Amino acid sequence: MAFRGGAKRSLGSFLCNRVLNTSYSSSSTCTASAAANGRGFSTWVSSRRSSFAQAKEIPTSIPLKFANTQCGSALFLRRFSVGTSSSSSSDQMSLIKQLRERTSAPIKDVKAALIDSNWDIEAAQKELRRRGKVLASKKSSRMAAEGLLALAQNESKAAVIELNCETDFVARNDIFQHLALALAKQALLVESSSQLVSGVFHIPSEDLEDLKLNLEHPKVSGETTVQNAITEVAAVMGENVKLRRGIVMSTNSHGVVSTYLHTSPQPGLGRIAGILSLSVEDKNSQLDAIQRVGSQLAMHVVAAKPLFLTKELVSSDALESEREILKSQAESTGKSQMAIDKIVEGRLRKYYEEVVLMEQKFIMDDTLTVKKLLENLSTEVGSPVKIESFFRMEVGEGIQRLEASSASENLAQAI
Repeated sequence: MAFRGGAKRSLGSFLCNRVLNTSYSSSSTCTASAAANGRGFSTWVSSRRSSFAQAKEIPTSIPLKFANTQCGSALFLRRFSVGTSSSSSSDQMSLIKQLRERTSAPIKDVKAALIDSNWDIEAAQKELRRRGKVLASKKSSRMAAEGLLALAQNESKAAVIELNCETDFVARNDIFQHLALALAKQALLVESSSQLVSGVFHIPSEDLEDLKLNLEHPKVSGETTVQNAITEVAAVMGENVKLRRGIVMSTNSHGVVSTYLHTSPQPGLGRIAGILSLSVEDKNSQLDAIQRVGSQLAMHVVAAKPLFLTKELVSSDALESEREILKSQAESTGKSQMAIDKIVEGRLRKYYEEVVLMEQKFIMDDTLTVKKLLENLSTEVGSPVKIESFFRMEVGEGIQRLEASSASENLAQAI
């Protein structure tokens, strides 16, 4: 064992001397006096600096007498500079992460803004907002058919707004959802200056845009106008964000407003909304049963998609159009005119059951019609109960059709 240890030390000394001799002989700038003073080591490092790993491994194989002051300084500077670069890179990654958390902007944009701002996070945040607003204005013409409906409600009134975006991904973002809920609360405060249609007030988006809005989200906060808040969120999201429409439904002191939201990611938000107002003649009637049935009927409105409240309210244009369609279908059977008339009348009754709320079968009990359900409710509370108005809203309804119509028109003009 002793012999082996001695052999290893001898072999190590031999290799060390061999390396040093080779280094000195291969260096064209090395002089005899420099070799004698041990300065050839510094020249050897500088002439073979292929990698830092090679340089830092050398002192472990060289006797201490060759590790002169110049060599130690060179290696120390190299190690120091590498360590500083690593630390700087870590700080930059930390700044990127912080700014990303503050703004929710894409990482690519966050990094570019930090670089342009010399890694000043406050300046970079301002730059991101400026760039985002410019891009938002450019994207305002792009179609926004996704989004959410937001609902706000009190004892006698309910408001629903539709906030659109380009993708479902943005609709799931908490900043977008916070804005939608804030807009619904603002719509609930709007007085009924718009045109009254069967208890439903339609609020044009222009009437909301100049109103003040107070956002309390960590990433988008402060008091601003509705229009500026939408632009701000569009800048953060990188998509076209648009307030499309809003409605408010109210009832008298003897009734209730019932609502239902379908596909709801959180309370007050959804993709389809059903709103229904019920009134009762006796103001002393218990409202609990009315509220219960009202919630069920609001769900029925979402599922059954009624177009009219009663048969008398079916528009003459819709009725004549349906009659012509049914008559054409019946004539294709080749039957007599009397048989055709009976077929048309029978199918019109079926049409009423499909589009008239009071004639529809109740979705929770198809042995009852909505009319019969209200009769049973009136008996339960001891006073006549009736539906004043209803409304159904769905995200993006009509937008695709309008886009297709516009495309067809452009094609016709091109031809």
